[in-house]
Amino acid sequence: MQQFTTIILKFEEKGEKTGWTYIEIPTDITEALLPGNKKSFRVKGKLDEYSFKQVALLPMGDGKFIMPLKVDVRKAIKKRKGAMVQVSLILDETPFIISEDLLVCLEDEPIALQNFNKLPLSHKKYYTKWIESAKTAETKARRIAVSVISLATGKTFGEAMKAINIK
Repeated sequence: MQQFTTIILKFEEKGEKTGWTYIEIPTDITEALLPGNKKSFRVKGKLDEYSFKQVALLPMGDGKFIMPLKVDVRKAIKKRKGAMVQVSLILDETPFIISEDLLVCLEDEPIALQNFNKLPLSHKKYYTKWIESAKTAETKARRIAVSVISLATGKTFGEAMKAINIK
């Protein structure tokens, strides 16, 4: 387990990352986690006392990585830009599991299943994360329905989100 203390930062102007809240991961930490790696990889650990898993460290060039902090994480740790946070990280090699509920529903729609199976793993993850992040059974069911219909009609995940007006 790699441990360090860092400050929470926020991008002002950074292209697609504008407005992101994040922490920088020291190069010696990323080297200890995954030596020689220059691509995004997943970690698990703690921010203060908040536990997390399957969080991506994103490369920024020159061997530097960041860890974006979504709003739910910031709320859980009760911190924002400028605050110090204690970080504990370890490489997360847990295989990603596609939503079982989505797979069951796709079995009833062969075209949707065929289109889903053609997607790269990263795109399958978009659907799974969106579905599994639902806070109620009703929302989860609605998201599965939107996913199946979108896949059956050949829409991308982004097109599906635009169709239901999610940014």
